[in-house]
Amino acid sequence: MTNLSMNSTVANHPREEQTLLLVDDSENDLILMRMAFQKAASNVSLQEVRNGVEAIAYLSGEGIYANRLVYPLPSAVLMDLKMPHKNGFEVLAWAQGRASLSGIPIIIMTASMRPEDVKEAYDLGANSYLVKPIQIEDLITMIACVVEWLRINHFPPRNRIANAGNNNNMKQIHHT
Repeated sequence: MTNLSMNSTVANHPREEQTLLLVDDSENDLILMRMAFQKAASNVSLQEVRNGVEAIAYLSGEGIYANRLVYPLPSAVLMDLKMPHKNGFEVLAWAQGRASLSGIPIIIMTASMRPEDVKEAYDLGANSYLVKPIQIEDLITMIACVVEWLRINHFPPRNRIANAGNNNNMKQIHHT
């Protein structure tokens, strides 16, 4: 019998860089999230959108998000609920049943602790519901857990280069 720890197994099977889509309308929250990902020593590629309409366009690969070299499908979505235009609940409802998104976990990260929000989010297909901590240290700890999960989780294969004909800009762009 071989004794393998989880860390040695993961270390022997490096994963490709994971892309995480941050969906939040608060510039302050996005700044704190970027800082938390940086402090968590994350090599996760972050993409950002500001509301549900932009999230749907990004996930659909529509408009400015059509170039999957620049805007790859994310490995996971970290989304607020309370946003203008379309809220997180509306994005969850839209995402339900879309085959192209079936393997992309949607993690709600919101200030709401209302039980009815938690229930509705899960009823609409959320994979996790996190409450934004007040203290930056707690946010860093929470993000470190998300980063570790992204590192060890096995995601389904994706065609990350769906738009290979438009490869003139390979750098990562954050939409603001």
